[in-house]
Amino acid sequence: MKIRFRPHHFLCSVGFQGKGYSDGFTANMHQIVVKTLRAPGGDATRIEVIRQTDDICGPCPKRIDTRCQNQGGIEALDRQHLAALGLRYGQVLTWGEAQETIRRKVRPRDLDRICDGCQWLQYGMCEAALRDLHDRLDSDTPDGVRPISAQRPKDTRK
Repeated sequence: MKIRFRPHHFLCSVGFQGKGYSDGFTANMHQIVVKTLRAPGGDATRIEVIRQTDDICGPCPKRIDTRCQNQGGIEALDRQHLAALGLRYGQVLTWGEAQETIRRKVRPRDLDRICDGCQWLQYGMCEAALRDLHDRLDSDTPDGVRPISAQRPKDTRK
């Protein structure tokens, strides 16, 4: 199984908390994120990075064919996420690889810049979920010990 994602949907999938633009959108996102990516074996799910509307966008009420009502804003988010995550269009990676990339390249304090313009940023769900991802992946090393070079500085921002 391969899922198609716009670049910004990688971080959206980390932060998803069961809310969305409509009931249909939320149900679809729940199926992709909770029932697939977060399910046992979900880390092996393959994801292709694409430039237009993707599998999450399918039932979105803001979707117009392969574009969004806010196409300019969405393209800006995608550019910011491509750069921050070091992704490229056409790339295929697993959800496990994507999470590790997110952990290595994005800190919770980075979201204000990377997700600038996203209406969900103000709710803090993504920041909390990103902290949880860091905590979970940072502790998934043998004996819970990470080499000094891989340790991340403590985020002191409130």
